[in-house]
Amino acid sequence: MAGISDPFIASGARAKAKFLLLDLPDSAVETLVNQARSLNIEHVSPARLKGPEISRRPANAAAEEAATLALMRRWFFARKPDAGFVLTDFPATLLQAQVFDEWLENRNEALDTVFFTSSGSFAAVVEHYRTLGLLTEPGGSAGPGLPDPAFTSASAAVN
Repeated sequence: MAGISDPFIASGARAKAKFLLLDLPDSAVETLVNQARSLNIEHVSPARLKGPEISRRPANAAAEEAATLALMRRWFFARKPDAGFVLTDFPATLLQAQVFDEWLENRNEALDTVFFTSSGSFAAVVEHYRTLGLLTEPGGSAGPGLPDPAFTSASAAVN
């Protein structure tokens, strides 16, 4: 009988694991986020952080990006050092990815893995993390709503 596939298994101390989920189908995001919650890893996205705030239409795309960066910066530097997280929908642009990398470097932290299924609107971000060697490439046949088996292929079974 096959065990439950766990894409977070090779990330060391589970509560300190840091992941990005880029351009995944909603069902795969939900599956991975539920696994992260069971490991007490915080799930963060700009949309969830903006939720309680009054929403105003930005003047332009640059203003929207600046607002998103400011919001995510507040979250990032307010959290406990080395606390784990799963980010969805951020970084969404190459600039955001580069700024996020600087934040991680300033706190002597590093991402464990970046998951994605298609590059879509995140093509530049996917390529950025591919060159850094953090990208977990898709490649298998996952069932509906399940993480791609390639997510677990790089993980060693630990139990």
